[in-house]
Parts: sequence; structure tokens; C-alpha cells
Amino acid sequence: MTRIQSRAQAGFTLIELMIVVAIIGILAAVALPAYQNYTKKAKFTEVVSRVNGYKTAVSICLQEKGGVADDCDAGVNGIPAAITTTQGVIASIAIANGVITATGTTDVDSRTYIITPTAADTGITWTQSGTCSSASPKLC
Repeated sequence: MTRIQSRAQAGFTLIELMIVVAIIGILAAVALPAYQNYTKKAKFTEVVSRVNGYKTAVSICLQEKGGVADDCDAGVNGIPAAITTTQGVIASIAIANGVITATGTTDVDSRTYIITPTAADTGITWTQSGTCSSASPKLC
């Protein structure tokens, strides 16, 4: 009588391991750029939130000036002074005639966030522009 010995598999074969590594590599190649874009967008929210304080001050200035933005500049009429040195991911914030221009650092690809007020009888509306919304990926 011949005895047949069965051997249980002790581990993965080299081919199976190579397939798993290839799948992980493909997933990483897809996920890494998406993650980097996500972190840039998260960092750019600091720029947008910092601009909101200036936006409120410009709105008050516009209301006090009867909707004329000529004197709604940084450092006057209750509007905070411009930022000219890097603070976090903000490289600079400037306000001229009510138009707020914020520029991010290289952490957010030096993107700009520009908002322009328009005064009307119904209130103030803001128009957004800049490279934060026109370039890919959109950060604002």
C-alpha cells in the first residue's frame, strides 16, 4: 500500500506577492495625487477664511461710503492693514478700492484669491476670481 502525503500550503508564491505589490503600486499612483490636491485645498481654506475678516470690513466701509469703494483700501476706513509678510500659507493680502487680493505661498502653488464687491440697493455681492478657481486643481 502506497501512502500519499499531502502537504499544506505554507505561504504565498512569488507570483502572488508580485501581483499584490503591483496592485498596491497602482492604487498608490492614483491616490497620491488626489491626496496632494486634497491637502492643498485644505491649506487654501486658511487663505479664504482670513480674507473673510477683510471682506466684512470692506462691506462696512462700502455701507458707510454709500456704495462707493474708492476709499475702501487696506489700513484706512476701518479696514485692517495689508499683509505683506508670509503668515502661514498666506504670502500677502492687499485691498485696493474694495477689491481684496490674497496670494498663497508655494504650499498652495502661489495661487491668488480675488474677490470684488458690487454694491446695489439690495446689498453687496461678491465676485470671486483668481488662479485658485481657474487653474487645476481648483482650490476655492
